[in-house]
Amino acid sequence: MSDLNQRIEAMYRADVRGAWTFVALLWIVVLFVLFMSWPHIPDSTVRGVVVLAAAAVLIFNTASIAAMVKHYAEDKEFIYGLDIKMLDQSRQNRG
Repeated sequence: MSDLNQRIEAMYRADVRGAWTFVALLWIVVLFVLFMSWPHIPDSTVRGVVVLAAAAVLIFNTASIAAMVKHYAEDKEFIYGLDIKMLDQSRQNRG
């Protein structure tokens, strides 16, 4: 069972790393687009709306990824255990 727990933990850590990498890239891209488009937005009201929209996208996506990672941590034995069992079964059927 120790091997299964190690495999579950490895899959979980890889998913967490991927999720936070996605969040970091999202922040970089949104801020880059905001920075590059800023000189082309002449109206201050539109600038405000753009900043609010960008902030909403960043905040809600970051919060949703954090909630997903928390949920995965709580149920990782069930979530990844099923994946590993199906992967092992698929390998046995092929080989």
